[in-house]
Amino acid sequence: MRRIGTLLLACLMLMSFAIAEGSLQKVEEEIMLDDGEELLLDLDVSEPEEEAPAVLTARDDFIDRIINLGEQLYIQADGKSKRAHYAGDIYVCKNFTVYLFRQNRDSFRMAEFPTTQLVIPNNLPAKKCKPYYYGFLWEDVPASKGNPFYEAAQFVYDTSLTKEENLELAKAFMRQVQRGDYFQMSADYAYGVGAHSAIMLSYDPETDSIHWMDSNMRGGKRNGIRYGIVQFDEVASVEWWAKAFCHKKRGATIYRLRDDIIYAEDAQK
Repeated sequence: MRRIGTLLLACLMLMSFAIAEGSLQKVEEEIMLDDGEELLLDLDVSEPEEEAPAVLTARDDFIDRIINLGEQLYIQADGKSKRAHYAGDIYVCKNFTVYLFRQNRDSFRMAEFPTTQLVIPNNLPAKKCKPYYYGFLWEDVPASKGNPFYEAAQFVYDTSLTKEENLELAKAFMRQVQRGDYFQMSADYAYGVGAHSAIMLSYDPETDSIHWMDSNMRGGKRNGIRYGIVQFDEVASVEWWAKAFCHKKRGATIYRLRDDIIYAEDAQK
């Protein structure tokens, strides 16, 4: 027992000395026990390696700039409704998401098409959406023409399934949301009936909820003119979202930025 106590004490003293010195990566020392027996200690006291900081990609930066500008407009609005009535009003839901994109796109390109300016597609015209309702589809603009988005996921109500089965599919669809996704739906919910656009901030699996930002989901009319509220980091359950578009002839689409987003300055090299 005495030998063990002596050994432990010696180890602790050596480790304290090595750490205090700071320059020792490895300590090798002989300790003489009371009975003359030698014990060679080989102690690794190297400090744990720090994780390398995450590298901010051009794509991540593009998404951050879009979201940061959305937050700035939200702060500027200060809870007051903004005009969202005319075609040129940036606070109309789709106009809002398009504005955030266009204000930041000039700094970025796609690696596959480095000389092509980025564009964001319009909603598909109502006539071309049939037999579905207008609002959850974009025009099919190829990447070669500047569209940096692709269809990451889509839900369309399936009349061959029950309402409950469709709802489960709609919820599974919503759980695929990622930061920076552009979201388009044809809805029938508490805030109205028709198309709505939003930008997703995150999906929280612990609460099964979605964080997002948008404009004109909530609003109303004054003197016949529509005004909308700017929202940032709003939160609602996956089920709440699913129920908004889980209706016959309606649906929703997640549009996601391609992985090959680069800086425009790098495209010139």
